[in-house]
Amino acid sequence: MARIIAIANQKGGVGKTTTCVNLAASLAAMRKRVLLVDLDPQGNASMGSGVDKYSLERSVYDVLIEACGVADAVQEAGAGGFMVLPANGDVTAAEVELIHADGRERRLRAALGQVQSSYDYILIDCPPSLNLLTLNGLVAADGVIIAMQCEYFALEGLSALLDTIEQVRSSVNVGLEVEGILRTMYDPRNSLTNAVSSQLHEHFGERVYRTVIPRNVRLAEAPSHGVPAMHYDKYSRGSRAYMALAGEMIRRKERLLSPENRGGA
Repeated sequence: MARIIAIANQKGGVGKTTTCVNLAASLAAMRKRVLLVDLDPQGNASMGSGVDKYSLERSVYDVLIEACGVADAVQEAGAGGFMVLPANGDVTAAEVELIHADGRERRLRAALGQVQSSYDYILIDCPPSLNLLTLNGLVAADGVIIAMQCEYFALEGLSALLDTIEQVRSSVNVGLEVEGILRTMYDPRNSLTNAVSSQLHEHFGERVYRTVIPRNVRLAEAPSHGVPAMHYDKYSRGSRAYMALAGEMIRRKERLLSPENRGGA
């Protein structure tokens, strides 16, 4: 069964969508079956994967309102080697339509349950806000990757997001956990970056990924070409960082499934 991972941060501009697209491509390059779920009405993850959000016949909107199943709406990423459940501005309407619907926060979880056995990883790109769409992502997920810059205000936002994750865990998704904290746009020459990074290690220990994502122009340029960075410039520092992150994630999953961690012999 796929491990479902939401990539979240209520603060915009932290590299969340960049992480979702490039991590999906990196996991696919390691021969993992990957589905990227775009929950953001901006549809940036879809476009960055080579899926035209302006010509969609079906999207995650149709899945959320139960007009179709996930398998009927997914498309193949242009060059990434993974599948995409795309989004566009229509997804905003889903929030309004689901306000009074029964089980509105569980719609995505139920839909993904029908295809979970077809993938190794399902990555959910959540909107940069704590709304009903993000709630659907957190309720559907097994774990959350928190993408964040190492700056002062990011720590305040992290606290709010952790509170939300705890509320979801205590009420509707008891299995939800922080998969890891990913430091993005990382510049080791900046003293504040190093100070915040040290605080993260002090408070979260091994949940902070060893891999850091550097500031890299190739990561910024790739979306305009509709491809992940590794298919734009596979030798760039950004591409290599996401491959390293994918490897670290796979090793963590293997440890999680090892007999000693599952109570086996």
